[in-house]
Amino acid sequence: MPGLYRKFLFPRLLESSIGGAEAAKERAKALEPAYGEVLEVGFGTGLNLPHYPRGVTRLVAVDPEEMLAQKVAGRVAAAGFPVEVIRQSAERLPFETGRFDCVVTTWTLCSIGDPACALREMRRVLRPGGSYVFYEHGRSADPRVARLQDWVNPLWKLTGIGCGCTINRPIDSLICQAGFRIVSLHRYALGRPRIMQEMYRGVATHGEIRAI
Repeated sequence: MPGLYRKFLFPRLLESSIGGAEAAKERAKALEPAYGEVLEVGFGTGLNLPHYPRGVTRLVAVDPEEMLAQKVAGRVAAAGFPVEVIRQSAERLPFETGRFDCVVTTWTLCSIGDPACALREMRRVLRPGGSYVFYEHGRSADPRVARLQDWVNPLWKLTGIGCGCTINRPIDSLICQAGFRIVSLHRYALGRPRIMQEMYRGVATHGEIRAI
């Protein structure tokens, strides 16, 4: 049953929870700085594809799971640039150092087993001066909400409903600890429940800062 849930039901829950009109607007805002050859880590069902700007020339997407294959194929076919999907975990990226102009994650860092390792790998494959574009949910800046997240998180993970999702990770701290420099960050509550909707939207750079 867990395998069936993860493969068939969970992707549909994701589509309904983070694939709506409001979330689409936020994705479009988050992805505005993306350009050139992009690596997207945590591709999921390809919800980002319609929202990439014209400056993107190619997308390489990695995700260890295959979800809603037919729907994903349709989104890939409709994209205005070449898309390559690779089944791979984020902790060991099969790319040469400095290959990509831009790295993107959206709703991804919450569910990676070792986010620190994954972020170091993303920085490795990003060219000096390249941009890391992120749109993530995580630990609240409000101490009361953060305490509630700490209390709920073990129960949330125990249920398995989120397939490894962690709701209290300090996204900005993790990004900086991996060697990135955050040059733009917008934090806000997207909706309710707040413990699941504390958002981090921004851009970080590796090496030389590129104007955004």
